[in-house]
Amino acid sequence: MKGWIKSVLTVFVAGSLMVGGVALSGGLKQPEKAYAEEAQKNIVSVVGKGELSMKPDIVYLSIGVDTSAKTAQEAQKSNGAKIQKLTALLKNTWGISDKDIQTSEFFVQPNYTYNDKEGQQVKGYNAHHVLQVAYRDLTKVGSLLDAASEAGANNIGNARFAVEDTSAFEAQVIEKAMANADVKAAAIAKAAKRTLGQVLTVSQNDGGAGPILYEQNAKMMYGAADSAASTAVQPGEVKITTQLSVMYQLN
Repeated sequence: MKGWIKSVLTVFVAGSLMVGGVALSGGLKQPEKAYAEEAQKNIVSVVGKGELSMKPDIVYLSIGVDTSAKTAQEAQKSNGAKIQKLTALLKNTWGISDKDIQTSEFFVQPNYTYNDKEGQQVKGYNAHHVLQVAYRDLTKVGSLLDAASEAGANNIGNARFAVEDTSAFEAQVIEKAMANADVKAAAIAKAAKRTLGQVLTVSQNDGGAGPILYEQNAKMMYGAADSAASTAVQPGEVKITTQLSVMYQLN
């Protein structure tokens, strides 16, 4: 009998401790939640933006050839000959290296016509080949495009000016973004009648891979009245930007 009472008592005590443990655990959750909510009231998050404007030092040109013929083979052969001539001009006359000339687009496709009587019909083929060319002497871009056109290029796209190596400017643009974040956060703290504390977290919104380069698309203006007028290209400026998400303590 005593053994039975002892067993029941042991189970009862153990059960009481278990329940007490649950009650104790549940009791801890409320303060933790309250602390988290209070902490949220004491922080401010802003996005700081940094930007630098500078002169470009490289231009990326899209220079291509479109040819048409009765058959796909003829169109491709004619196109290939013109591209070879154009590539030789870029390398030999303008001193552009192989690494700065790359095919960006190439296809051969049928040209279709349609009428009610015959329906859709293939009327020859078109070969399309575009080279992306990197060029660094920005004072001669217009002359280069003129020479390419004379060599057979009949598909010339926008000139995209850029800064080739932005690593030297990364620290500057990040400092500007951080300063911008400080100004925003200080203004918010002042409006809320608080004081700004230490920085808690910082993250770079563009993936942390450095500033983003925004290339400028230049307008290429051809002489309308005078067919001998050269192409005028204005490089302008390019911008290097970055964004920082910054969280501050509010006192």
